[in-house]
Amino acid sequence: MPRKHDYVVAWIVIKGKRFEILVRPDPAFKFKEGEKVSIDDILWTDTVYRDARKGLKASPEEVKKAFGTEDIRVIAEKILKEGEIQLTEEQRRKLIEAKKRQIITYIAKNAIDPKTGKPIPEKRIETAFEQLRIGVDPFKDAESQAIEAVKKISTIMPIKLAKAVIRAVIPPQYSGRLYREIQRLGRVLKTEWLNDGSLRVELEVPAGSQVDVVQRIQGLTRGSARVEVKVVKS
Repeated sequence: MPRKHDYVVAWIVIKGKRFEILVRPDPAFKFKEGEKVSIDDILWTDTVYRDARKGLKASPEEVKKAFGTEDIRVIAEKILKEGEIQLTEEQRRKLIEAKKRQIITYIAKNAIDPKTGKPIPEKRIETAFEQLRIGVDPFKDAESQAIEAVKKISTIMPIKLAKAVIRAVIPPQYSGRLYREIQRLGRVLKTEWLNDGSLRVELEVPAGSQVDVVQRIQGLTRGSARVEVKVVKS
């Protein structure tokens, strides 16, 4: 017999009627997060319920009227995307903590102190989260929540989401070999081959990543590149 924690209930309410399906929690949460997961790997059964706990199944007529189809994969996809997934307290805690870490990492990578132009350490951002008691939605994307979080954090400390423009000249002994690698470090705004075989490149990167990108360029060229962080813009 399956154990209860092997599956959870996902449900949706359509025109006042509740429809439930049983799903495997891990792949269901991943699908809800936007990952590519097969519906077949998510579904525990192919039954649509009115009340899964009581074993009450929805009639084919109810299902067809609500979803326009009796295809369980189409129905499950709609429920997972637009409905809710049952969570135990432990599951919710883990999901919230994981999402919170994603948001903090995003902010640290993309934000700066506008007074100094320098990145803000993750620990400082985490402290601000705790101080302001910023809530986290485990199913909402990290970027949109980070943008809202920055607005709140800005009330207690200087912080701003921004982009940095890095200009670098790669010496000829490295330019050909590192051309593609450099392009992976950020959004390429401009490249120019100089007469001596050097490569001049202009990259746009998240402002909080500027130090890491500069260090990476210098590491790839053994410290011989000429690098400038010319502009920081919102």
